[in-house]
Amino acid sequence: MKPPTGCRRGRFAPSPTGSLHLGNARTALVGGLRARATGDSFVLRTEDLDSVRAVPDAISGNLNELRWLGLDWDEGPDVGGPHAPYVQSERHEHYLRALDYLELRELTFHCWLSRKDLRELASAPHTPPAAYGTAERQLNEQLQAAREASGKQPGIRLKAAEAAAGRTYSFTDVIQGVRRLDPVATSGDIILKRADGMWAYQLAVVVDDILMGIREVVRGADLLPSTGAQLLLYDILEQPPPTYLHVGLL
Repeated sequence: MKPPTGCRRGRFAPSPTGSLHLGNARTALVGGLRARATGDSFVLRTEDLDSVRAVPDAISGNLNELRWLGLDWDEGPDVGGPHAPYVQSERHEHYLRALDYLELRELTFHCWLSRKDLRELASAPHTPPAAYGTAERQLNEQLQAAREASGKQPGIRLKAAEAAAGRTYSFTDVIQGVRRLDPVATSGDIILKRADGMWAYQLAVVVDDILMGIREVVRGADLLPSTGAQLLLYDILEQPPPTYLHVGLL
């Protein structure tokens, strides 16, 4: 991976699930203005990997809404650019190469658990929510033979503990200040590719930001906890992470 350079090359990456809300508009404005302040490019990318929630007309609709607000961008699905395509559902080969690299380093495993399995496990007494960890791995091993025999396709997850090797990640958020995150505790074995064959958010967003040379990520504070998993992916993909700016929610 050889990303382009830029001091504050930024992006806005909406999911086309409907009309933009006020928080989306503010995030786009902050990201665009910060990139312009240093003369860097501003990239628009459509994150449409969730085919269940994606609304086809929302892609063009979101672009029209942003233009109505007076925003513009240097690269994107409607204007092209050197790092096309700018629609995630068209970037399969990039994610596949990254996954191949992780598999070559033996940092992945097959996950046979369904969303229902994970919900039921999380509702058990004394089971911490969110992170996919020891309990989930144990259940996965117990169910693997039966699920494999039934013809079910597995998802692919990252071996977080092995990849992190005890490391935690400290970074200085432009607004939130110094943060230290443990990706194993906060996210655990993140999903890389779903059982239905769709690419998962964490891998896709990191690969895209690397290849598009994004040097500053502006987004809502609700996504701050996922930063640990993304910093881990940057680390094992041997790429420098961007600066983060997490704005408060409206």
